[in-house]
Amino acid sequence: MEIKPRILIAKPGLDGHDRGAKVVARALRDAGMEVIYTGLRQTPEMIVESALQEDADAIGLSILSGAHLPLVARIIELLAENEMEDVLVFLGGIIPADDVPVLQAMGVAGIFGPGSSTEEIIRFINERLAAAQGDRAA
Repeated sequence: MEIKPRILIAKPGLDGHDRGAKVVARALRDAGMEVIYTGLRQTPEMIVESALQEDADAIGLSILSGAHLPLVARIIELLAENEMEDVLVFLGGIIPADDVPVLQAMGVAGIFGPGSSTEEIIRFINERLAAAQGDRAA
């Protein structure tokens, strides 16, 4: 029996637009992943607690509010405090090019802006989680 990856999709902060998050969540589910969607206006604490409770393999964040740097920094900090550094973090939304290297340095594994295809996101998750499983098995 194949174990399905568990992906938490979250909308941190005060951003109230979740269409993109729902499209990605549905595409991941259709690709055979188990998806947990937390809904709107989640705090970093709520997101990490949900990821912990759901035993998530990855967290996908959808941020359009412009508050991506402090929100992601806090989520990464909370993941470290909970010894969850192995949880893959990826991000979608409106991210200025200058912020991409900052987010990557924080530990964000993938950043998907407008126009990214769901196939690209699915491939990214599958490849990264497979590589992480290979690292753990070695």
